[in-house]
Parts: sequence; C-alpha cells; structure tokens
Amino acid sequence: MKKLRVRTVILSDVHLGTAESKAIEVNHFLRNVRCEKLILNGDIIDGWQLQRGGNWTKAHTRFIRIVLKKLEKRDTQVVYLRGNHDDILTQFLPLDFENLTIVEDHIHETAHGRYLVLHGDVFDTVTKNFVWLAHLGDWGYRALLKLNRLYNAWRAWRGLEYWSLSKAIKARVKSAVSHVSNFEEHISELAESRGCIGVMCGHIHTPADRQIGKIHYLNSGDWVESLTAVVEHWDGRLELLNFSEFIRDFPLPAEEPATEEPVETEFTATPA
Repeated sequence: MKKLRVRTVILSDVHLGTAESKAIEVNHFLRNVRCEKLILNGDIIDGWQLQRGGNWTKAHTRFIRIVLKKLEKRDTQVVYLRGNHDDILTQFLPLDFENLTIVEDHIHETAHGRYLVLHGDVFDTVTKNFVWLAHLGDWGYRALLKLNRLYNAWRAWRGLEYWSLSKAIKARVKSAVSHVSNFEEHISELAESRGCIGVMCGHIHTPADRQIGKIHYLNSGDWVESLTAVVEHWDGRLELLNFSEFIRDFPLPAEEPATEEPVETEFTATPA
C-alpha cells in the first residue's frame, strides 16, 4: 500500500485522555507514514486530565499500539520528550529502553546541522512557577474548546465550514500574540546558545516554520485543533505537514467514524 516514507516525524500535543484529542486523525497519519525516527515532543498523554477522570477512548489506546508496533516491527527509533501535561515523567528522566528514549530535550542531527528539540514549557512562566494558575488556565481552555464544539456543531448544521474560536481569540488578543512572540524568540536564543541551527518545539499549539535570526524555528502544532506535524525528508528538507492536505493523498477510510465513543472504564489517579 502507498505510504509516505520520510526519515523523521515530529509531533506534539496529542493530549490523549481528553475529549478534544483528534486521536483518530493522528492514528490515520501514523499508519500511513514510515519513518526511521519518531519524535513525540511532549503532552502526548494528558496526565492533568486523567487525574480529573479523563476521557480515554479506544482510539487513544490504538495510538499507543501503533507507536509500539513501530518500535517492535518497523524498527523505528522513538524519542519521547516530557511536556507539562505529562510532567510526572520528570522524576524518572532520562530513560532508555533499546529503541525508546524518554528525555527532557534532544539534539536531532540533520543533513544541514543540529536541531534542538524540546517541548518548550520551560519558557512558560505560568506553567513553570504557578502550577495552580496553569491548571486554571487549562480548565478555561477546555471550557473554550467545549464551547467551540457546540458552536461548530451549529455551523455544520447550517452547512458552514469549521471555524476555530480559540484560534481566533489567540490571534486577536494582544497578550496572547505577545506571549507567542516572546516564546519563539526565547526558545530560538536557547537553540543558538546550544550551537544548533534550528529548534523544534510544541506547547503553544501554534504551528510554525520560519526563520528567526540565524535559527530555523519549527513548531509542530497540536492534534487538538491545528492537526499538524513536522517531517524530515530523506534529502534533509524539513516540512510542516497539515492533516487536511495529508488526507488528499491518504484519505480517511469511509467506514472510519469522525468521532469515537469513550471507553466506559474511568481513569483516576492519586496525586503524589
């Protein structure tokens, strides 16, 4: 079967365990890609939401199985970087299990030079120093996404295309625009100080592929709204892929549902 064959795939912010995670779409993407190296750049599993009960579906379990299959049968090297929503991993890092590595940050060697890979939450003052406020902000973001779902259900009923309320707010609110800009500049400065020509990150759910001074800045976006990933082709070229473009060449099966019912088992976690 036709597959997209690349050297490396970088994706982040899947947020498995939440109702907003586009697990079916990311599973379809991973099934149709063959790569030597898969970099999971943080917030793949949303530990914060699982502590509150979570919303785990069969599609979320299937994501884990697909990654394990790549490890076992495809001989894919998997690098998992800690994010802020899966920060429980911090106390165990680094971990190395043959082809699976779990780390804080990673240096990725390309044909053109070294790229610093990290989730990026270290530059988020709220996430780093005011955890309770970060949880409050996450609750607000989830509430906004739920409102967004209801609004887009109405738009679909009216025959209108999808429109992201949260993206519109992020693009128009001055403080949000400033936050994204400062984040990009700080993380690019870190990459330059580490002797890298570029940086790959996630965290802010804002996909990007641009030059900031001497640094090639790449943000893989998320699988909640943007549905984007970064791929490295065999010639060393790095590309930001959008799922809406990807399915033109690799369409979703007609029988695959757009959404999936949650597994009835409830997930609970006891805070440390």
